[in-house]
Formats: sequence, structure tokens, C-alpha cells
Amino acid sequence: MARADARTDLVVAAGTALVSVGLLSGLPSLDALDRLDETGSLGSSAAVASGTPPVGSAAWVSLLISLLVASALLLFARRAPRTTALGTAIIAAAAASTPSGAYSLVLLPVAVGVVLLGSREPLARTWPALVGTAVLVAAGTAINDLVLSGGARSQPTEHVVTALGTGVLQAVGAVGLPLLVALLIRSRRDVRAARTAEASAVDREQDARVEAAIGRERAAMARELHDIAAHHLSGIALMSAAIDRQIDSDPQRAHEGVRQVREQSTAVLEDLRRLVGLLREDGPAERAVETIAGVVDLVERSRVRMPVELEVLASDEHPLADGVGPLAQLAAYRAVQESLANAVLHAPGASCTVTLDDRAAEQLVVRIANDAPTLSTGGGAAAGGNGLRGMRERADLVGARLQAGPQDGGGWLVELTLGREAPLAPATEVQP
Repeated sequence: MARADARTDLVVAAGTALVSVGLLSGLPSLDALDRLDETGSLGSSAAVASGTPPVGSAAWVSLLISLLVASALLLFARRAPRTTALGTAIIAAAAASTPSGAYSLVLLPVAVGVVLLGSREPLARTWPALVGTAVLVAAGTAINDLVLSGGARSQPTEHVVTALGTGVLQAVGAVGLPLLVALLIRSRRDVRAARTAEASAVDREQDARVEAAIGRERAAMARELHDIAAHHLSGIALMSAAIDRQIDSDPQRAHEGVRQVREQSTAVLEDLRRLVGLLREDGPAERAVETIAGVVDLVERSRVRMPVELEVLASDEHPLADGVGPLAQLAAYRAVQESLANAVLHAPGASCTVTLDDRAAEQLVVRIANDAPTLSTGGGAAAGGNGLRGMRERADLVGARLQAGPQDGGGWLVELTLGREAPLAPATEVQP
């Protein structure tokens, strides 16, 4: 980057020097043509001196040196733009004492320095250098005009005022107009930078949204895996402990327990296969998402591990869970599954009741209640941990209300209230 900047400064300085020297070398010929009188002879020497000096003359060499030195200063425009602009103006003012009508050529490096200054630094920091440059240009122009006219002392006041006015106009042309160009360049560059920054911000925001979505999906996967593992593996662990005690005393029941372990293992593999199928993009899931109707089979499978009853309070006017969305039904299914698994772990031997109350037109209520444990004093279902947290997150996701806590007598109650997507119309009685 530094090499590219240095190369740019070198190109600008060399280009300014070439243009300035070219104009200084070509203008004497053009000026001589303009001074031919009607007879074809050149004008007086005084007239020639007041115009562009001939190539090789002392005045011409003085202007050449001033142009080359001022152009060389532009090499430092990137590192010290304010000093560069003031330096070119000082050189121009120093060359003002040379009697030459080509003095304005010395202002070309000044204009280039102003453009570089205005395009690289804000106006709030550069205005002192710009004012100083403009004053030097105005003073140099006025001095050169008076020198060409024979000196300030021999000129009337009106001519001095005119020279000062010419200097002010020259300052406007050599400093004001280049400054406007520089501000235009800077504004366009700022607009491009703002657009680039906006595009980068949009990209970062999109990446953040994608990462947040991935995080939510990972959390959902973690809850799903927890529910599957807690429900099936807890049953497998309990049945394995029972098999270990029965394998010598009651081989028949031990064989039945092994069969149940195999069924539970197959079920957990199927659930894991379904979860993986939901994550695959090249094919559909092998099983549908669980619904309220699946709670019947869930309770039936859980009876091998604990005494559990199912109570369905439904209306004859509509199907079970009518109007409840699929995500809400999955949340209810997982709540029942997790509650039964918690009851097995934390309330062994306790009876459990699952109630599906679907009689209200606006909502469906799922209750899972277990009694106090009979084989240990571990209390009801877990009052914390990932299981209950997962149930609360699922309930919040679908806009349901979850209540969980201990009951009188040492039991535990989980109640999930699901709203319907569209409340059911009340049934109308037919008049005889």
C-alpha cells in the first residue's frame, strides 16, 4: 500500500512538471506570433519582456526552476499535504519578482497541491493552510503585476488596487476552484466508502442471523435428543436392573424384560433416525412429527416401567386436538414424554395420570400428575434441569402456558395449556 501511494505521488509530481515545462516552452512562440505588427515585424523589446520570456532567458530559467521545485514538493503531498500546499505557494510568491507574463504557470503546482490537500484531509483541519496559500497567491500575483508595470512606487493608487483585485481573482482560480474539485472528489469517495460499509454491515447482519438460526437449531436438537434419551434410556436402565435380579429367580420374567429392553432400544433408534432424517436435505423424514394422538401409544409403552393411566376428556363436536398447530402438539407430546421419564427417575413406584382435556373451545389442557414415590423419598418429578427447561422453552415457542410444581402429599404436577389457532365455534342446539 505504501509503495502504491508513493508511486501515485511520483506520477502526480512528474505529470505536473511535464505539463508546466511544456507550457513554459511553448508559450513564447505563441506570444511572439501574437505580437507581430501589421508589417510582419516583432514588437518592441519592452513589449516582449512584458510577455512570456524567450526560452533560455534569465526570466525563463527562473520560472523553470520555480516550476520544477514546486512540482518536486508534490512528492510529499501524502505525508504532509498542508505543508506541501503552503510550500508551493511560497515558491510561487518568491518567483513573483521576475518580470514575466507567464507567472501564472507557477500557480499550476499550487492548484495541484490544493486538490491533493482537500481530497485527503477534512476542511476543518486544512482551512488555515488554505487561507495562507490563497494569501500568498494573491500577494504574488499582485507583486508580479506591479513589477511588470514598473514597480509599485511609480504606479497610481488605482493601479495598485487593480493589482490587488487581480491577485484576489487569481487566488480564487488557483485555490478556490481546485478546492471545490477536491471536495467533490472527497464526497464521492466518502459515498463509496459508506456504501461499502453498509454492504459489509448487511453481510455481517446476515451472517449474525444465520449464526443465531444455527444456534436455535442446535438448541432444538439438544432438547430433542435429551427428550429421546431421557424417555427411553431411563426405562432401559430400570428394566435392566430388574432383569439382573430376576435372571436367576424368575427366568420367565427376565426373558420378558429382555424383550422389553429390545423394544425400547429399537424405539430410541427409530427416534434418532427420525431426528437425523429431519436434518437431512436430500430426503424427507422417515416418520412424521408426534401429535396429541400419539400420547395414547406413549402412555401404553410407559406402562412397562410404571403404573400410568390415560384420561381423555374430549368433545363429540370436534376431533381430538382440533385447531391445535403441529408445533404445539409436538410440544405437548414432549411434555408428556419428559414428565413420565422424570416420574420414573425421581418418583419410582408412584402412579401417574395423564389427562387430555379437550372440552374447551379456546384451549386444550394437558396434565401429568404423579403421586409420591413408594420406593424412595426422592420427591416428585424433577423441579429443574434440562427437562423442565426444555418444556418451558417449547411452551414459550408455541405461545402455550406451562405450570409445574409439587402437589400436596409429595406428588408432582405438570400442566400445559395450548391455545387453538382458531377457536372452535360453539355447538348450536337444534330446536324440535
